[in-house]
Amino acid sequence: MEFNAKESTGVDRRIQVSVPAETVKQAEEKAARRYATKVRMPGFRQGKAPPAMIQKKFGKEIRQEALESLVRDAYEEVITKQDLKIASQPHIHDVKFEDGKPLTFELHVEVRPTLELARTSGFKITRPKVEITDAQLTEQIEQLRDEKAAWTPVEDKPAVGDRVRVTLSTKEESGEVAEPREYPVELGGGQAIAGIEDLIMQLAPGETVERPVQWPDDFPDEAQRGKTKTVRVTLHDVKRKSAPALDDAFAREVGDFDSLDALKQAVRSDLERHAEREADSLVRHRLLGEIISANPFGVPKSWVRQVMDGYAEAYQIPESEREKFAAEFLPMAEQQVRRDLVIDTLAERENLTATEKDLDDRITELAEKRGANPGQVYASLEKAGRLKELERSLTEDKVFKWLLDQNEVQTDA
Repeated sequence: MEFNAKESTGVDRRIQVSVPAETVKQAEEKAARRYATKVRMPGFRQGKAPPAMIQKKFGKEIRQEALESLVRDAYEEVITKQDLKIASQPHIHDVKFEDGKPLTFELHVEVRPTLELARTSGFKITRPKVEITDAQLTEQIEQLRDEKAAWTPVEDKPAVGDRVRVTLSTKEESGEVAEPREYPVELGGGQAIAGIEDLIMQLAPGETVERPVQWPDDFPDEAQRGKTKTVRVTLHDVKRKSAPALDDAFAREVGDFDSLDALKQAVRSDLERHAEREADSLVRHRLLGEIISANPFGVPKSWVRQVMDGYAEAYQIPESEREKFAAEFLPMAEQQVRRDLVIDTLAERENLTATEKDLDDRITELAEKRGANPGQVYASLEKAGRLKELERSLTEDKVFKWLLDQNEVQTDA
């Protein structure tokens, strides 16, 4: 076989392959012999039919098998001779496979990128200043109050934020009347169009109103946009949210807190820890961005597609929207692949990959926090398929610690 490398860019390799006619003939004869041993022809015992008859009967199948065998052999030979580290399944193009002539085709493969990472130090990274404001604390406390709120029936006309139970029916301009249906609606929550909510808020429990309502121009169903329908609404009941008083009793209801001040301090500490983690994550993101910019390299498109497909599955993106999602998510997916490659390269080069001892120590730490046996925690993580995830997290921590020791991090004023 003859191999001629064509012009390559980045991680793409295109190789022109030529297989001599004699080698093609031998591959076809070998495929024909295999067919002769496994097919049964009328009038002959299995494996005893003449080769010419086998060739005539299964010529197309024999040539296809020979082609696949030759392509496979060529691929393996190219990988071995050129010592390529393949990133994805190969593709073949421009196949020319004519009787009595050499087989030619172009082999297209993606290889794993080689990262030199000549510069990994000397960067200045800014870290957001972590400061929890009183407004943030109040917002979090109010969220806790909202979660503990009770819904109490009232006889007043409903307002935004109330939960109501209504029966609705509509009458089209054509005169067609939809069957009345009962709905629960939280007013102001976007569950009903504004015109219908306005009707509901005009009623007291037990009252009914019937008036024309115009459907909004941005209604999800395009066929309904701008239409005017007669809407009949009956309000059955109204429930209003009543949040608990902000006092020591509320603090005890939320958790093991002696006073409201103790609850506020615990909430502030949680917010600070979360903000610290967010700041650390941003520092890592910025540092990797600097390293990637200073050490440009290509990435296999197949790896980027895998990342995009994984996120599309996780977010349950419908097939009809996959192409749009992929176009919007492409830069993020490429950055994710580059990020992982930088971490993997540094972990291997600097011997920073998490060890079994690192994993055991982290599992012991988790077990102590949970008040559980380390063996039980290990078994639980293994059953959930999370050991690799934990190991990866430990490796990343070691890589970033190594990087942060060599670079300057400044806190925003």
